[in-house]
Amino acid sequence: MDGMDPRESPPPRASRGPSFRGRLHDARTAVSLGRLLGAAIALCFVTGVLSHYLQRPPDWLADALPSRPVWGYRVTQGLHVASGIAAVPLLLAKLWAVYPRLFVWPAVRSVRHALERLSVGVLVAATVFELFTGLLNTVQWYPWPFSFVPAHFAVAWLLAGALVLHIAVKWPTIAAHWGRGSSGTRELPAADGPDRRALLTGVAAAVGAVTLTTAGQSFTPLKKLDLLAPRHPDHGSQGLPVNRTAAAAGVTAVPADWRLTVEGPRSYSLTYDELRALPQYETELPIACVEGWSKSARWTGVRVRDLLERAGAGPHARVRVVSLERRGAYRVMEMGAAYAGDPLTLLALRLNGHVLSADHGYPARIIAPNRPGVWQTKWVSGLEVL
Repeated sequence: MDGMDPRESPPPRASRGPSFRGRLHDARTAVSLGRLLGAAIALCFVTGVLSHYLQRPPDWLADALPSRPVWGYRVTQGLHVASGIAAVPLLLAKLWAVYPRLFVWPAVRSVRHALERLSVGVLVAATVFELFTGLLNTVQWYPWPFSFVPAHFAVAWLLAGALVLHIAVKWPTIAAHWGRGSSGTRELPAADGPDRRALLTGVAAAVGAVTLTTAGQSFTPLKKLDLLAPRHPDHGSQGLPVNRTAAAAGVTAVPADWRLTVEGPRSYSLTYDELRALPQYETELPIACVEGWSKSARWTGVRVRDLLERAGAGPHARVRVVSLERRGAYRVMEMGAAYAGDPLTLLALRLNGHVLSADHGYPARIIAPNRPGVWQTKWVSGLEVL
């Protein structure tokens, strides 16, 4: 999407449709915007792929996923959402710079031109889809009939392929207008330089504004500027945001006879008081959610690996966690061996020194390092050694 190269324009007698006389609809401007947009999309794509495989690892990868660094998912998912939001004003500016090419006639002049148009059509459609659905996911609004996660992931690969094809087709134009000393710059009016710089400055200001007013939901030093993000890291029960409440999960009351069941070679069960009587460990770990927000908190509870060892689990066992939640895609969760055996992975009973509230998973919840928040299972009723 690098705009209209004057050397590729059809002769005036072949042109039909409206005439575009606005300045800066040129290849130099489009390339300048395109490299910024390309960088944002590349960062968003890489961090999105990481997030997807942390959320839904194939069986062969489950035990290889690392539990350290503890802040890993917080950083990568924060970058994913921030780069996606930053790409919105960049995409709008890019489309403004190149939209006159939509009216070039004839519509297809050569095989190369046909490939260019195909790559642009797929690239624009995939980019708009990814940014639109991603933004709505941050506010947990899904006004479409398909499942968000698999569709978003599949279209991300389509976008990546279209971007590679587009760069390959337009590489001569991109190379000609990439740097200050590029040969293509001599064909552009010198008078357009100040206007182009003003446009790029305005776009950079827009990117900075949307980033500063949303990034505070994960980068807490900016939380006072967190005006447009759907979450504030300090707002929520016990000083921590909540995505899914107990009422929404159908956990309106914990049974009076609640017991934690641990199934394995030596299965057993524990009451809440018996859990509290076991050795308790405290750690500070972040909750980092796919919507982009994150917040560190102090958690106190029993190490999961101690519970599994008591049930006769080996050193490389996985664990299945079952919630009291009555419905939902995350009612049952599995952790690979690296998470299950990490000494920081807790069956937490307390948050920031207080008993868990119902919305944070009373009577017990999982907290593990470097793990998506959707898999920090709340209202735990059972563990099963795999």
